[in-house]
Amino acid sequence: MTLRGDLVLIRDLINANARVLDLGCGTGDLLANLQTTKNVNGYGLDKDPANIQVCLSKGVNVIEQDLDTGLSNFADNNFNMVVMTDALQAVRDPRGLLREMLRIGEECVVTFPNFGHWRCRLQLGLGGQMPVSKHLPHDWFNTPNIHLCTTQDFERLCREENFRIIQRRVVNTQYTEHWSIQLAPNLFGSHAFYRLGRTA
Repeated sequence: MTLRGDLVLIRDLINANARVLDLGCGTGDLLANLQTTKNVNGYGLDKDPANIQVCLSKGVNVIEQDLDTGLSNFADNNFNMVVMTDALQAVRDPRGLLREMLRIGEECVVTFPNFGHWRCRLQLGLGGQMPVSKHLPHDWFNTPNIHLCTTQDFERLCREENFRIIQRRVVNTQYTEHWSIQLAPNLFGSHAFYRLGRTA
């Protein structure tokens, strides 16, 4: 099975034989691939019963759970890596969930669409309408996204919370890096990947 481009970037950040928790794991593509390619001991959380059935059919360990209920059912330091792909902007308490991710995991990987991308700014500034794009495909009235942010917003939160940014990759819509994005990631990057750890 071929992984989506964003999941390939996440896979590359995870060490072999790691214990991984994937929050909002969907149909389990990432975990299934990690089990095969990196011998990862993985668990997924998802609230959609249909997704859970697909995960089980792939041999992925999955728990039915809404991320908005928190992660109190997991012990401290239970995982090497906790992953959350494109869900940060859709949860009720992003700050609290990030704290919990770094409580139960040594590190975490978080990805989200960058609302500071120039196309978003153009649609809002010139068109006067909430942006719709590949990474933000919903209209304002039916979007699951309730906490949209930019890379600058996210990094300010990391400073306030003393989350250590181990690695950052900001990419275009094809999930590739470009020199222009490196010059101005908040303006030219459509999607952000952050690998975070605790501050010593």
